[in-house]
Amino acid sequence: MGQYIGLDVSLKDTAISIREDGKRMWRGKCPSDPGIIAQAVRKHADDPLSVVFETGPLATWFFHALTGEGLRAICIEARHAQKILGETLNKTDANDAEGLAKLAETGFYKAVRVKSFEAMLIRSLVAARTQLLAITTQLTNQIRGLMKTFGLVVPKSKGRVFIEKVNDLLDGHVELKGIIYPLLEAWQAVRERASTLSRQLLLAARQCQSTRLLMTIPGVGAITAVSYVAAIEDPKNFPKSRSVGAWLGLTTRRYQSGEMDFNGHISRRGDQRLRGLLYEAATSLLTRTRAETVSDLKTWGLQLRERLGFKRAAVAVARKLAVIMHSMLKTGQTFIPTREELA
Repeated sequence: MGQYIGLDVSLKDTAISIREDGKRMWRGKCPSDPGIIAQAVRKHADDPLSVVFETGPLATWFFHALTGEGLRAICIEARHAQKILGETLNKTDANDAEGLAKLAETGFYKAVRVKSFEAMLIRSLVAARTQLLAITTQLTNQIRGLMKTFGLVVPKSKGRVFIEKVNDLLDGHVELKGIIYPLLEAWQAVRERASTLSRQLLLAARQCQSTRLLMTIPGVGAITAVSYVAAIEDPKNFPKSRSVGAWLGLTTRRYQSGEMDFNGHISRRGDQRLRGLLYEAATSLLTRTRAETVSDLKTWGLQLRERLGFKRAAVAVARKLAVIMHSMLKTGQTFIPTREELA
């Protein structure tokens, strides 16, 4: 029989446990570097069958690096693993690595699909842009709040108009200028960097055929389309399109025990950022009144809104969007608004 390896990964050190035939063969600790870990594994295990570790910030790097070293790396869902590892009396890195090795040995785990570095680059671009936009909003509110204290109310405005309004109101307030201007300069600098990332994002959307295909759906813009393609990567990763809704946490949770059997709220598991973008796309689709937004999907969503309310209808439309977008990626067909066009 081969050996099963468990890794408890942290930022500085990684605990290693090797098991064979139901017994622990060796355990130790080494720096959190996949190359060093691969050397340690080969030194103490001549036939490693699998190397198991949990999801985390270093999971993508570890998976691809260990796979490149010729090891069968398996990343498992940390939420599921902790339910097993939490049963140990003493919580230590060594015991967690031992528990992961036992999970590898028994096969009682749920493997996670690790994204490629190319997909992670796109996700990082979206995340960085979102963070910069959030900072600009915080700085805007900070400037408005500080000036409001002195009776200087900045009218609703954006961009250059906002700068002009602030400058006009600060005229004659020398001491307050020394406080507000550094914030205003930081606000301008962050906006410029956010614009740079936005241009990179739009360029990536134009160069990707799959992204352009998804943007034929009303309400789905470049950010949502790029994020969806980066998350799904290959449509073949999901045999059924309806599985994508559950993967994104947009399906209701079920609780059944004895005589009790009911559905609760959506699970909210999976990619939180993409789930939010799909909800925004659904909201846009349901609230726009232009002729090009008319579709069977919108009609169905509006009917749900009358019965269940807007939020539940938007969640249902977001789930339906996730399914439709996956089907479009599989078939390569553009969005068909109505059944009459399909016929």
